[in-house]
Amino acid sequence: MFVSGKQPRSGRSSGAAHVIAVGNEKGGSGKSTTAMHLAVALLKSGYSVATVDLDGRQLSLTRYIENRRRWARASRISLPVPDHFHVPPARKETITDAESEEFRALTDGLAAVEQTHEFVVIDTPGSDTFLSRLAHRIADTLVTPMNDSFIDFDVLGRVDPVSFEVLEMSQYALSVRDARRERRQTDNQILDWIVVRNRMSNITSRNEQKVASCLRNLSMQLGFRIADGISERVIFREFFPIGLTALDDFEEHVLGSRPTLSHLAARQEIRQLLAALRLPIDEVGRKRAEARQRYAQSIDQPIAMPDIFAN
Repeated sequence: MFVSGKQPRSGRSSGAAHVIAVGNEKGGSGKSTTAMHLAVALLKSGYSVATVDLDGRQLSLTRYIENRRRWARASRISLPVPDHFHVPPARKETITDAESEEFRALTDGLAAVEQTHEFVVIDTPGSDTFLSRLAHRIADTLVTPMNDSFIDFDVLGRVDPVSFEVLEMSQYALSVRDARRERRQTDNQILDWIVVRNRMSNITSRNEQKVASCLRNLSMQLGFRIADGISERVIFREFFPIGLTALDDFEEHVLGSRPTLSHLAARQEIRQLLAALRLPIDEVGRKRAEARQRYAQSIDQPIAMPDIFAN
């Protein structure tokens, strides 16, 4: 259930929130962990943040936030928590009726937060659902976490087993391409798509080099950017039960144990990821967002020709 949130910071012009969708049709890629860390990072930067969980079966992000609230009460500490709601699966006689109910639940929830929050972070299910497709179409920024392997790469494209040439785009990649086109046609906005490489090992292997090469080739075809995300650290798994993130205070009364070098390394990874997303949280990010909007508005304009071509 949604709990009403704070008003936007002073100095910000009124308008709809910037929507970040975390999406990938493969489970276990780190979507909920990434969504939670992005939300907390933005909260700690002073922004008002709402989160949405569209995975009605797993509810991983919802559980993460519940664990955070519970740990804060038990430890008697103050932790920033995003305003949160989830959309439960609809139980109707027909698929059309079910989708209509879920659509209303999502749009009603977003209507309650889009004008009072600066960011909305949406965690999507690891499958192709009506709500997931809808989230991709309303997002301003799409973050696609993937484990650094060809099993996860297969969600984006098929590769030749010998040459590792990208043979074709996968169904998910095509659906994102369609979502970007629809967004462009609907309100003249460009969806910024970032593929985030998770669970990277400290020592680069030959397989990781091949994955990186294939990702670069596919990024030129699909127009996404590539960023490094969460590495293979046990600490990220330990955060979930107590609802903490790598950005929370690393003191023993907060963590429940003594901090380690792994905590500091995890924090640095999240900060680097946030910088790589180029969200409109600083002057560089705002200028980039404005440039994308100007490009989208000008792409349909006729090319200005010199006077020598005039009749």
